[in-house]
Amino acid sequence: MNNQLHKKLWLIFAQTVTVCLALVFVLRLFFPSLLENMLAKPNSTVLVKQAEPINGGSLVGSYSQAVKKAMPSVVNIFTSKKAPDNPHQKYLDDPAFRQFFGDQLDDPDTQTQPENSLGSGVIVSEQGLILTNNHVVASADEIEIALADGRKMSAKVVGTDPDTDLALIKIEADNLPAITFASSDKLSVGDVVLAIGNPFGVGQTVTQGIISALGRNHLGINTFENFIQTDASINPGNSGGALIDTEGNLVGINSAIYSRSGGSMGIGFAIPATLASQVMDQIVSQGNVTRGWIGIEAQDITPELAESFKLKAAEGALIAGVLKNSPAERAGLRAGDVLLTIDNKPIADTSNMLNLIAALPPNQKATFKIARAEQRLNIAVLIGKRPKPAVEKE
Repeated sequence: MNNQLHKKLWLIFAQTVTVCLALVFVLRLFFPSLLENMLAKPNSTVLVKQAEPINGGSLVGSYSQAVKKAMPSVVNIFTSKKAPDNPHQKYLDDPAFRQFFGDQLDDPDTQTQPENSLGSGVIVSEQGLILTNNHVVASADEIEIALADGRKMSAKVVGTDPDTDLALIKIEADNLPAITFASSDKLSVGDVVLAIGNPFGVGQTVTQGIISALGRNHLGINTFENFIQTDASINPGNSGGALIDTEGNLVGINSAIYSRSGGSMGIGFAIPATLASQVMDQIVSQGNVTRGWIGIEAQDITPELAESFKLKAAEGALIAGVLKNSPAERAGLRAGDVLLTIDNKPIADTSNMLNLIAALPPNQKATFKIARAEQRLNIAVLIGKRPKPAVEKE
């Protein structure tokens, strides 16, 4: 009798446990939040799910560590340009003239006001060197820098390179948070990037996107173009600011946007950090940027031209003209030659050719492989120095 009772109790217990486990499984599978609320502390006034912190408090998927690392290195730049002298100022200062017109001459709306603009910059050395866009500081009479810690100080121009739209300025300060450079040559389309700057003067702002394309050129923005294209929001005031990777390293200098309204449309362009570093090093060492030059006019190879020259693909650059007494003429290059490679580096188009020649050191020889009359020839050219002001001939 006792055995039968024990068996019944055990059977009831086993069935109860099985039902409870099944109920928990169903709740866990279909109603997880309900189960968590049921298991919450009884004294909790609001039942919420707590996110799991990582990296010292950052949420999963957060870029806060990268931003925390890079943001102190990004500064706001405010520039002003004095208003041009009024040619009629001598009449305005005449007492009789002022007696006739009275206080109208002192109305601010009738006076020429100084031009003000804003942009961003990136601290690249602890001693106060700041990299920015040339168009941010071009023609400015006064440059004021606002650091991320709130300090403001004046800056002076160290050197500029209008051909790449880069400029190097300096403030008198030490122990500044200089940004770390990443190799922009290792970037890939689809990589996540963050843009830091001062859009519309609202203050330091971070936007996120991906790299949409690399090597953008033929945009008509700069003489030398090799842009990183990104959909991270870049607006007026972001120019000269930092484009960083997810580790907080500099990969580009924000430079321009494609826009029909003046605001961001998801197409922004940044100068690669590798190019910016090369320009900066030359400005620091010699005060300006020296580029190679051979003195030719060139045009892209179309499929029709490729067929007529019996080329395998529409690649290279057709020499349309050679300047007299130029390095190209002295080396024997002719109009009608097709440039294929420079020091074994293939030429994709005229923009690519321009960048390759510009990177060559003056007064040194380089080997140009050309197609001429269905022949392939190697010609050594003594590279010259690109003349100033810059011309559209290479």
